[in-house]
Amino acid sequence: MAREHGLGLDELVDVLKAAGEPTRMRLLALLAAGDLTVTDLTEILGQSQPRISRHLKLLAEVALIDRYQEGAWAYFRLRGEGAGVALVRDLLSASDIADAVLRRDGERLVALKQARSEKAQDYFSRNAAEWDELRRLHVSEADVEAALKKVVGTEPVDGLLDLGTGTGRILQLFEGLYRRGVGVDASRDMLAVARANLDRAGITKASIRHGDIFNLPLDGRQFDLVVIHQVLHFLQQPQAAIAEAARMLVPGGRLAIIDLAPHALEYLRDEHAHLRLGFSRQTMADWLEKAGLAVEETVDLTPDTDRDRQLTVTIWLARDQRQAVASDTPESNRALAYAGRT
Repeated sequence: MAREHGLGLDELVDVLKAAGEPTRMRLLALLAAGDLTVTDLTEILGQSQPRISRHLKLLAEVALIDRYQEGAWAYFRLRGEGAGVALVRDLLSASDIADAVLRRDGERLVALKQARSEKAQDYFSRNAAEWDELRRLHVSEADVEAALKKVVGTEPVDGLLDLGTGTGRILQLFEGLYRRGVGVDASRDMLAVARANLDRAGITKASIRHGDIFNLPLDGRQFDLVVIHQVLHFLQQPQAAIAEAARMLVPGGRLAIIDLAPHALEYLRDEHAHLRLGFSRQTMADWLEKAGLAVEETVDLTPDTDRDRQLTVTIWLARDQRQAVASDTPESNRALAYAGRT
């Protein structure tokens, strides 16, 4: 299998040494299926935590796996890219699916994910009534999702970031669009729901992270598309969240915001923790401009004559302007043009 950037001889040997051990190959197979903790892995493999940790350290040293912290827990997953990772995927694809050890690991992984799902569903069920009440106030979720897909379009993107991912629905909705996806949420309960939903849908190219929307645990300029779906009205400083989202975009990347238009339902402040009663087109355009973005499209989804539906949902699609500046700038000055936008 030809690769644009291959491995040097020493790198190749290091990767083969790291992967060429039964426990580490089993770990790679499991981490290719999603994010797992050391506790998860010890439960599946039946080995001690120190031993699993040593194996994970070796795999991380040759850049085959990623590690990220979520409170007291550390999660691991197979990296999304790299020549070494591509080689590992080739090795995994050559494995015998009927192998007794790998089959047993797979069965234990399914059981673990099922337990996760049941726990997450319990939380979701306890809060479903409140969410259903809010949904009844505006157009259907199906209509919102259809409009969002139309606005975003069908052109594939390399990276998608969903801020305030909640149930992980956006990562599921655009599964066919992105090569790698990341969902970030401040609620660990919602992260459990999102992980369970991605597991159930068999989506392994997306990961879920715990994080602060104002200070994301990610390097900037990584994503072609960032989505903020029904989050900003919960925030005291939504413009700061927009600026942080803009920091995540590659030059020319796009930010899609889905939120409520201005309304007068004051009870949502006390009963549902809404800090903002919607956003006007002008206010949002001003915030986006200050973040270095230009609005490309705005869509209002207004309720029909149903008197119970009183809220309008607005979709804003904005594009980072660094690409436009660079394209109009002589080659010798392009670096300065990019720097001026950061």
